[in-house]
Amino acid sequence: MRITAIHDIVVPISSAIANAYIDFSTMTASVVAIHTDVVRDGKPVVGFGFNSNGRYAPQGLLRERFIPRLRDAKAETIQDERGLVDPAKAWATMMKNEKPGGHGERSVAVGVLDMALWDAVSKAEGVPLWKLLADRYNGGKADDKAWVYAAGGYYYPDKDISALQDEMKRYLDLGYSTVKMKIGGVPLADDIKRIEAVLKIVGGKGENLCVDVNGRYDLDEAIACGDAIAPYNLRWYEEPLDPLDYLLHAALATRYRPPLATGENLFSMQDARNLIRHGGLRADRDWLQFDPALSYGLVEYLRTLDMLRAHGWSPRRCVPHGGHQFALNIAVGLGLGGNESYPQVFAPFGGFADNTAVKDSRIAMPSIPGIGFEGKNALYAVMKPMLAA
Repeated sequence: MRITAIHDIVVPISSAIANAYIDFSTMTASVVAIHTDVVRDGKPVVGFGFNSNGRYAPQGLLRERFIPRLRDAKAETIQDERGLVDPAKAWATMMKNEKPGGHGERSVAVGVLDMALWDAVSKAEGVPLWKLLADRYNGGKADDKAWVYAAGGYYYPDKDISALQDEMKRYLDLGYSTVKMKIGGVPLADDIKRIEAVLKIVGGKGENLCVDVNGRYDLDEAIACGDAIAPYNLRWYEEPLDPLDYLLHAALATRYRPPLATGENLFSMQDARNLIRHGGLRADRDWLQFDPALSYGLVEYLRTLDMLRAHGWSPRRCVPHGGHQFALNIAVGLGLGGNESYPQVFAPFGGFADNTAVKDSRIAMPSIPGIGFEGKNALYAVMKPMLAA
């Protein structure tokens, strides 16, 4: 299995939405296609990848460093004993001459290519990625369904509480029983009104609602919000503090007893390990949201899962950020706790295959070889022209 070409494009995913920290008016994503000499069903195998939402297209990094390293590597140096591309060897090739630490946006660029490599390898094997992962790393055991929740509740211009409730009703109509909303962008009293309004939509059950601050609060604000929402017993209180300030997380965890969630903005195993060592999180209730597409890809995510097990954490406490099909395959194949979903934002990258229905916040996987992008028409329409590039 040889790589014959690598192409990339930049796709706009801009919208008027905002969380407590940023808006998405100029957001972009990189899409890559890795062409190979493997032929299945009369067509060359091509793997696709893209970066998860919240980080801009890393085209400069892709073109200047990581695509050339992967494209120019001698085939035998990135192959396994069967002659297929070995994603771990390819990862090491892409990271050659990169200093440790300071991960920045390079983790996003490597993650884009890593996603495409896994898509290509599982297509070459003729199996869905979730099955390939279960067979290689989970004793052949894959979950029959994944738990997913609908992420939304962003701040829109002129969006009032009734519009927020209507949005959440749409998610319930789509089959989700658990939803997530943004907070921290308006005064706490106003956010409490928004939370109580959404709780009415989800049957008054806190376990059906998550709230996400996107790292906006300082410690005093996080404690004040935590005190205010603790009686609701929400499913989780997400990223209330700066994601890299582990001491503040540890301080909050001594006060806020219900579940916390964080990790989507930590992009390496080492940063994840520092969170586990110093963030005060509790393995019996808290949630970890590392996004494999943003954090150097699945090769690095496997290292992160090994680290978590060594520190007494179950993979079931991991629910990746991003709402994309890559993480959904990983969740099913490796036995994670579930996956985020974006049914109505970040199109066409958010959401899953068109024929996979959600019921009570659970979704079954299709049997499409690879990650399954071909089963999501709007997304595949972006990727398909790259077949002829």
